[in-house]
Amino acid sequence: MTRQDVSFAQDLLADQMAASIYIGRFREAGGGTVPVIDKATGEVLFTSGVASPEDVADACRAAKQAQEQWAQRPPIERGDILRKFAQLCEFYADQISPWIIRETGSIPPKAPFEIMTSAREAIEIAGTTGQPVGHILASALTRKSYARRVPLGVVGVITPWNSPFILAARVVLPALAMGNAVVLKPDLQTPVCGGYLLAKLFELAGVPEGVFNVIHGGGDVGAALVENPDVNMISFTGSTATGRKVGEAAGRGLKKVALELGGNNAAIVFEDADLDGTVSATAFGSFFHQGQICFTLGRHIIHEAVAEAYAAKLAEKARNLHVGNPFTQQVHLGPMINEKQAARAQRLLDDSVASGASVLAGGSREGLNFKPTVLTGVTTEMAVYADEIFGPVAPIVTFKTEDEAVALANGVPYGLATAVFTRNQAKAMRIADKVKTGIVHINDQTVLHEVFGPIGGMGASGNGARSGGPSVMDEYSQWQWITVNEEIPAYPF
Repeated sequence: MTRQDVSFAQDLLADQMAASIYIGRFREAGGGTVPVIDKATGEVLFTSGVASPEDVADACRAAKQAQEQWAQRPPIERGDILRKFAQLCEFYADQISPWIIRETGSIPPKAPFEIMTSAREAIEIAGTTGQPVGHILASALTRKSYARRVPLGVVGVITPWNSPFILAARVVLPALAMGNAVVLKPDLQTPVCGGYLLAKLFELAGVPEGVFNVIHGGGDVGAALVENPDVNMISFTGSTATGRKVGEAAGRGLKKVALELGGNNAAIVFEDADLDGTVSATAFGSFFHQGQICFTLGRHIIHEAVAEAYAAKLAEKARNLHVGNPFTQQVHLGPMINEKQAARAQRLLDDSVASGASVLAGGSREGLNFKPTVLTGVTTEMAVYADEIFGPVAPIVTFKTEDEAVALANGVPYGLATAVFTRNQAKAMRIADKVKTGIVHINDQTVLHEVFGPIGGMGASGNGARSGGPSVMDEYSQWQWITVNEEIPAYPF
């Protein structure tokens, strides 16, 4: 691939001075502007456009108009465009990474992971465009009978701020591969890496005008997208509370809806686990990206025989983690996304301490820099255990029996992921059979993202929607049954 312009990101920003949303091309937004903030310093990095209701309608209309021709293209051509997107991700990774770091507050290694995982998503999904799209069915009559996948039409995608690049790519890529058009609404806190840069990459990859669109905005823009009659499916990744509203609104329009929602994930640690290896894994699971990931370990369920040693080791890990500006310093944790989120995590922590929990490490913050925190003496009634914290807080509870561990793990409404640590594989598989989560990792923590595995939750963590794995193409298509008779059958009427 030849180098097109090494200042890709900078040139994009120059474009955005007069073009703040993307509807087949960059154009001025009708809903005003908002500043894009460096989460560590408060510096204004860029001014993002905000879509108006008219912009939402325009984007959905453009997507509907472009979708039919896009669907008629040979699937292999669509696959080749996704492969080009993968190349561009790798080519421009160094320019995209700083935006992920500064917009989300992530440490530097997380940025290339997002980008290159998106590239791998594109490659794997492109491969599906060369696979069969249907079946020849059996029939009791002398006719041909077929079933085939067909596009849904326009897919509306609403993504959060915590991993904006990959969480958009993993939905947009299979939707495009199946012949759908897409309207993406990223979070206003991360509009560049979550929207603008993706628009430019898809444009450079050869996605036709109108097939991929980006409309930045808040909840009102999201609601308008969900309710727009030109949209046939909504994919939402975010909080459970908002997901319920999205599901309700999409249901009124009889739209297909995929919801990946919150998680209050558990690590079950048995007395025979490798304690040092386990603590290293669970510390990462609780504290990586400041605990602001739906897969974060929010509950540590530890066998009473090793609970004291486990808590001491985890607290030592927490005390040795550094918090600061990930763009200018070598740190393990960056800032939390905003004051509202940091204050909420602090409030959950303080309420639990007031109810009797003990702080072994951390327990405080300086602005958005929240210290990794370990709590003991936690009960299941405490908010820090029962609620999704979305902060770097690790509550520890204990158990005696296998059944008690399962009951604790299943004792919250969420059902995204569970980690099980034990040398007894038969025991681990018994636990996997009993926990009510969409994902189970044995002898590993829960903050894992692979393009080959189906990712999604149960209960309050989602409606069973899955990203990744062999069934991902079913999420962004619908089945059509076709029968063919050479002669019209005889009927008694």
